[in-house]
Amino acid sequence: MIEKPLVLEIEKIVDEAKDLRSFVFRYRLNAKPGQFVMVWLPRIDEKPFSISYQDKEKFAITVFNVGPFTSKMFELEVGDKIGIRGPYGNGFSYFGKRAALVGGGCGAAPLGFLADELKKKGKDIHYIIGARSKGCLLFEKRMQMSGIKTYFTTDDGSYGFKGYTTEVLKKIISEKKIDAVYTCGPEIMMKFIAEICDKAGIPCEISMERYMKCGFGICGQCCVDSTGERVCKEGPVFSGDKIKKIFEFGRYKREASGKKVKL
Repeated sequence: MIEKPLVLEIEKIVDEAKDLRSFVFRYRLNAKPGQFVMVWLPRIDEKPFSISYQDKEKFAITVFNVGPFTSKMFELEVGDKIGIRGPYGNGFSYFGKRAALVGGGCGAAPLGFLADELKKKGKDIHYIIGARSKGCLLFEKRMQMSGIKTYFTTDDGSYGFKGYTTEVLKKIISEKKIDAVYTCGPEIMMKFIAEICDKAGIPCEISMERYMKCGFGICGQCCVDSTGERVCKEGPVFSGDKIKKIFEFGRYKREASGKKVKL
């Protein structure tokens, strides 16, 4: 684990979809799917990002251009250097033989890494990716080239199934013997997925996002109501059973100031 920022050079930049870009670094990180790193831009800020790809020599993070920090990330070029520390968090676990992965928007980033690892373990994978439109779908070609059974949904019907990822998940569960579900994306989507899995008696794991400062459990910024668990330490991945005890899940989150923001 990198405990203080290690300065790494950007080896490659890949435009994945609209406002989504992957940054590749040559470094053996030894992370688990679902873990994250803290990315430091000198004189700007430090933010957490999930690991979206990893092999023995490289790893990547995939960034959604959504605010001041990420807009600065999008100004970076190959050869530029940034600070990285981590990996942090618990990551996903591996269970079951036939898994459904459900990603919404940029939430598909850590699931791409998870899909790669599940495939290596010989799991039967059904990967559902949802977005507003075709141009926003993350890892479309990557998943298709990997041979993983992939389902696409778009809100506007421009590609794949017109509708929600949850509708496709219900259909797959009714037709296949799914014994593991993993999800990352908009919290409302994940709340419905947790309820679907609970009703079907299928164990699931949910990657939860909260505002973080330290990344390793000291500051308490990302503690959740009412369990007090730290998303950066006990999470960001929670089981379906644990997520039912987190009162704020699917209801609200907190800003940097601690103010509640309704989801």
